[in-house]
Amino acid sequence: MKKIFSIALIAATFISSAAIAQDDKSKRPSPPAKAEATLQNGTTISFDYSQPSVKGRTVGKDLEPMSGKVWRTGANEATVFEVSKDVKVEGQTLKAGKYGFFTLVDGDNWTIIFNKTWKQWGAFTYKEADDVLRVKVKSSKLNPPSEKFTIVADKSGKVTLKWSDIAVAFTIQ
Repeated sequence: MKKIFSIALIAATFISSAAIAQDDKSKRPSPPAKAEATLQNGTTISFDYSQPSVKGRTVGKDLEPMSGKVWRTGANEATVFEVSKDVKVEGQTLKAGKYGFFTLVDGDNWTIIFNKTWKQWGAFTYKEADDVLRVKVKSSKLNPPSEKFTIVADKSGKVTLKWSDIAVAFTIQ
């Protein structure tokens, strides 16, 4: 009986340790990251996302974003954008709150998407009907390239998405 209890205890310890390790997002191949800034008017903006790596692959061919398909703009859970006050994104109004942040690419043309459903895995349950705001911007070449997908936000309101040799910038005021 003691032997069965010992085996059960060891198994339970192993299973609970494995569950805890899975909850540690920093151990994921695409670890969590955060970009945040306090704008000059006191508004705070933040992006919670996960950072995939290129690892010798080609963006748009071997990994996202794929032309014509909505991208979670990162990895794992959908990227979450949060803003403390109403702002203008590329001149269009966005209310204070929390949003799913997605992008859609068509060559050098990128559509930046703020979606009311912020808590979702990837873009698998994304619904265009839930989009609150879409703005269009152009991408440019990034030199040197960025191995990890990175979002940079600064106090001027400039936000830049950096991924491989691609840079996509837009402004929040």
